[in-house]
Amino acid sequence: MMETQALDFPKINAVLRTNGTGEVTINGTSHAIEAADEAAVLSDALRIITETAAQLGRPVRVSTTDPDGHGLIIVSPEGVVSEAAPIKPTPKWEQDRLPVTASPSLETAKAATTAAPAPTPVSVPDASPSEEAPAEAGDAAAVTFGAAVTAAPAGARARAATAAAVEPAIRRSLKDTSFLISAPVLQPATRGWRGVLSRLGLRMDPSPEELAEREDIRTVSQHWPGPRTVAVVNRKGGANKTPTVVMLSAILARYSGAATVAWDNNESQGTLGWRTEKGGHNNSVLDLIDSSQALLSPSAQAAEIAQFVHHQTSDKFDVLRSDENEEGDHEVTAEEVDIAHQVLTRYYRLIVMDSGNTARAANWRRMIHHTNQLVVPVTAIEDRAEAARLTLQTLESRGGHDAELARNAVVIVSESTDAKRSMSGDALKRAKDEARRIADGFAPHVRAVVRIPYDPALVNGPIRYDALQPATQRAWLAAAAAVAKGF
Repeated sequence: MMETQALDFPKINAVLRTNGTGEVTINGTSHAIEAADEAAVLSDALRIITETAAQLGRPVRVSTTDPDGHGLIIVSPEGVVSEAAPIKPTPKWEQDRLPVTASPSLETAKAATTAAPAPTPVSVPDASPSEEAPAEAGDAAAVTFGAAVTAAPAGARARAATAAAVEPAIRRSLKDTSFLISAPVLQPATRGWRGVLSRLGLRMDPSPEELAEREDIRTVSQHWPGPRTVAVVNRKGGANKTPTVVMLSAILARYSGAATVAWDNNESQGTLGWRTEKGGHNNSVLDLIDSSQALLSPSAQAAEIAQFVHHQTSDKFDVLRSDENEEGDHEVTAEEVDIAHQVLTRYYRLIVMDSGNTARAANWRRMIHHTNQLVVPVTAIEDRAEAARLTLQTLESRGGHDAELARNAVVIVSESTDAKRSMSGDALKRAKDEARRIADGFAPHVRAVVRIPYDPALVNGPIRYDALQPATQRAWLAAAAAVAKGF
């Protein structure tokens, strides 16, 4: 009776292979499956089909291909599988070459259905061996969709048949039915030999590495309700703070499209403006603070912020420079940090703050008050690493919001730029080992640690994302994704 309720829409095809792979295609959308063995592949395939049936609120018809050959099954929203047409028996020669599995033999399943008056419903066969009656090699049945039919006990099949028989008398609401399939479409591979084959017309699934990169891109491409502020801190100079600010800003702006500003919150004169493009003016954070009343007025327009920040034409973010007064006679106060932050959150979704080296400074402490995610950069040199540790320790000792930031910090370990200029061979290996040692030391104390390979494009001059080597770009993408997960 359940079969009569299964429509030909959606078109579902399921493939089960003996090498531990399979595929479920729903209206042309393919869902590749890889598992430890055939039984696990079968279980995953039936799970995907059952979810589709549950979304539609009715049984679905499935065309199957497995070691038995081709067949038709019906899968109910409860996961009960029934046979829609006779399934071709497995030839003896093919049974002999199929691996031993934990699926019950046809004879065992039939005996179980007649012996048990009301067993517990079972939707799909267990992927692990039975503890009560281990299967012997000579008795094991092929792992097929036909075996899944016999795995449903008589009681479960009877209840499903009864429900199907009653169902025509119950008029379902159109509100409870949808023809939309919400499962995401897996795009074919674009990288490496898999990508080459896909471009030639042979669809290939992406590698695990490409899937991980896609997930990082998805993470940094999100938009969050309300602005987010990232503080990049280390009380030691030369710890790679400014390159870290530039790279995080570039990646978040490029992928998310969100208005992003990098703010040099040095108490006097910072270097962020030296490593980025200069706009057509000389304005800094002090000019923005002086004009804050106009920028916060109801009549202010979004484009007016451009006269105070310096746009990065390639990397799509803006830079708010620190005061470059040659006299250096002004130090940013806590109140000025509040004003500048209020203005920037009016015009930007993401704020990435560079910082000075004094954790006691008023503007440094006020920056922490506004921070949602803490980032601690460090080069693979022991005094930079020690300074990073002390920075985290200081915040943790203050308790409350500061301590929570320290516990959930992201530490970014860059290979030493100082030593790399004249090193090769064993010395390069020692530098990598030192970066690994420092990263491992921070790992138990923070939320995430990311290592960045050495790249000459980060050493001197303006920093551009496009100038980095591919491996460096990938590492910074992973770092930005780790940061974004804290939003």
